[in-house]
Amino acid sequence: MKLVRRHVLAATTALAALVALTAGDASAQNRKFTFGYDQPRTTAYGIAADVFDAKLKELSGGRFSVDQFPGAQLGQEPVMLQKLRAGDIDFIITSTANASTVAPQSGVFSLHYIFRDEDHLAKVLADPGIVKAYREMVAETVQGAHVMALMTMGLRNIYSKREFTKVDDLKGLKIRVQATKTEDVHFAAYGSQTVRMPFGEVYTSLQTGVIGAAENGVNVYLSNKHYEVAPILSMTEHEANNNAIWVSSKTWNSFSDQEKGWVQAAADEIGKTVPRRALQLEKESAERLKKLGVKVVENVDKSGFMKAAQPAQDELAKELGPHAVKILELVRNVK
Repeated sequence: MKLVRRHVLAATTALAALVALTAGDASAQNRKFTFGYDQPRTTAYGIAADVFDAKLKELSGGRFSVDQFPGAQLGQEPVMLQKLRAGDIDFIITSTANASTVAPQSGVFSLHYIFRDEDHLAKVLADPGIVKAYREMVAETVQGAHVMALMTMGLRNIYSKREFTKVDDLKGLKIRVQATKTEDVHFAAYGSQTVRMPFGEVYTSLQTGVIGAAENGVNVYLSNKHYEVAPILSMTEHEANNNAIWVSSKTWNSFSDQEKGWVQAAADEIGKTVPRRALQLEKESAERLKKLGVKVVENVDKSGFMKAAQPAQDELAKELGPHAVKILELVRNVK
C-alpha cells in the first residue's frame, strides 16, 4: 500500500512539474514589445506601427505583438534612439534626419531636391539595394540598435503666417529645421537662418514668434494642428520626410532565428505597403486643410530652390562619408 501511494505521489509530482514547465514555456513564447514614435497615431507612423503589429501577430501565431506609444510618450526621437540603444525600448520609428544624431551619414536623405517626384520617392524607399545600403551604413556606425526597414511620409513643405512662392521669399527667414548639417547648408543657400529645436516645441515657437516658419509633411502639419499658429502652407516639396524602423540590439539578440524572421518580415511589410498609403494620406490631408480654411500655396516656383540646392548635394554627401555618396548615387539611378 505504501508502495502504491509512493508511485501515485511521484506521478502527481511529475505531472505538476510538467504543467508548470508547459505554462512557463507558453508564457515565454507570448511577448509584447514597446513600439515608440513621436507623432500622433493618426499619421503614417501610426499606420506603420499597425502594419507591423498585424504582420507580427500573423507570423507568430499571436505570440508576438506590440504596445504602441505615440505622441512622444517615450521621448522625442533623439531621446528614444538613446533609450533604444540602452535596451529600454524595443522598437521605434524615427526620421532619417534625426537618425543622423547617431548615424551622421543618414543625413543624405535630407538633401534637398534629390527626389524627382512622389513616384520616384516611393520607388527609392522600396528599393532593396537602397534599403540594404542604408542598413549597412547603420550597422557599421551605430552600436546597440539596427535598422530593419525604411518608409516615407511624403515630401516636406514650409508653413508660416505668410506664403513663399519663390526662393527669394525665404531671405532673412528664421526657420525651424531638423538636426542635420544638410538643413543648415541648404537653407543658408536660400538666405534663411536655421533653428534646431525638438519637434514638441515647434507649435509654441511659431505662436510666440521665436521662429517665423517650420517645415514638415502635410499630414504632420495637420495632425499636430500647427495650422492654428501658421495658417499658410507653401508646397515647396524641398525634401523627403523619410523614416527608419529600428530595433534594439538587446531585443533582437533575444530572438531565435525563426523569431528574427518574423520580426524582419513584419518590418519589410512596412516598406512594401506604407509609402503609397502615406502619400495618399498627404493628398487627403491637404484637402482637409483647405476645408479648415488653411491657404495651400501650390504655385511655388521651385526652379530657384533647385538651382541653389544642387551644387551642395555632392559636396555634402562627400562630407558625410562614403556610405552617403553611395546612397545618393543609388537614389539618382532609380528610374
